Amino acid sequence: MVTVGMAEGKNQFLKLIRQVEAGERILITRHGVPVAQLAPPPVQTGKARLGGMRNRIHLLPGWDAPVDPDSFFEGKF
Repeated sequence: MVTVGMAEGKNQFLKLIRQVEAGERILITRHGVPVAQLAPPPVQTGKARLGGMRNRIHLLPGWDAPVDPDSFFEGKF
């Protein structure tokens, strides 16, 4: 991780952005105290699709049976 002072970061912003695009993380400090971090965006995953888990999840018989609240709170379910 590269550490850069606030003034240097302001003066070399485009250079720092190019470094971030290359995968580098930049820590920006003010008087030696970290105040911000430039980092690449998180990797985007595919969007969830309706029905995407169809035929992959199997529920056991009785999974939706009513539960007695007293037994549930006593840990006997």
